[in-house]
Amino acid sequence: MSAAPAAAFHVGEQALQERVGVRERMAAVGPVVLRDQMPDQHRELFEKLPTLLLGALDDHGQPWATMVAGPPGFVQTPDAGSMHLAVAPDAADPVLARLVPGAPVGVLGLEPHTRRRNRMNGRVAAFGARGLEVGVAQSFGNCPKYIQARAPGLRAMVTPPAPAQVLGAGLDAAALGLIARSDTMFIASASAAQPGTRRNEGVDVSHRGGEPGFVHAEHTEQGLALTLPDYPGNLFFNTLGNLALHPQAGLLWVDYEDGGLLHVAARAELLWDEASRARWPGAQRVLRLQVLGGIWRANALPWRWTAAELAPQFSAMRARVTG
Repeated sequence: MSAAPAAAFHVGEQALQERVGVRERMAAVGPVVLRDQMPDQHRELFEKLPTLLLGALDDHGQPWATMVAGPPGFVQTPDAGSMHLAVAPDAADPVLARLVPGAPVGVLGLEPHTRRRNRMNGRVAAFGARGLEVGVAQSFGNCPKYIQARAPGLRAMVTPPAPAQVLGAGLDAAALGLIARSDTMFIASASAAQPGTRRNEGVDVSHRGGEPGFVHAEHTEQGLALTLPDYPGNLFFNTLGNLALHPQAGLLWVDYEDGGLLHVAARAELLWDEASRARWPGAQRVLRLQVLGGIWRANALPWRWTAAELAPQFSAMRARVTG
């Protein structure tokens, strides 16, 4: 008797799919849309991007997220099962400082002005002076929902990157200001991290979008807590399923005006009650994140972006609530 095929979704994802009543449907969808190779349209997008999002784990099993950048073409896909990035190890970057052969890595390719995005999760094959090589484990696309349209461009004069600034669990006024005005956040998560071993079922990095200020910051007796809405999505529950198994998250904010990156480590909790959702019309759940610490890297990116054109879903959700 042959062995049963492996499930497309792990137990954390399945549990959330079961809770909202879609587990059987997603069990049929998963094998169709989750591939072990990149289709040609994904490779085409990756290779023209000027930025790429990466997620990885540190030695304690804490996920971190980052954005790397270069001229279009700095990402190459020699074949459907591999990706090469023209980036080098960087002690100031919480992801590029930790990637070693065999380490799991999450990849998100996002083209904001067209709202295209594709994800790829894999493992590091090699990383050094010749760049980062990643072998594909899982590849899938995402819809354009909640993505703010903005286009990148180089400034004539760009200040060199400043030394990384380590922030405590309360962050600082500048970091809180960036969070308060942001309309986009990225989140890295892992499904079953094993501290100290760099082995787990996979690392993922995904996008979260909302109206400016959609991430709410509050100082509590336990420290700084961030809350944000979880809007209707593809029902894969990749991020939330990961957090159900391993409630640690790596958050990333991009300063689209000045090219800075804010990396934050947090502990996650998912809230389902109506009172928690009230702040965000259309939200189905709320993600609460207890901040553990952060890193601010000024001028980390060479790109600067145009002002955002907000995704149409937010006004539509508000209209349904008030109408």
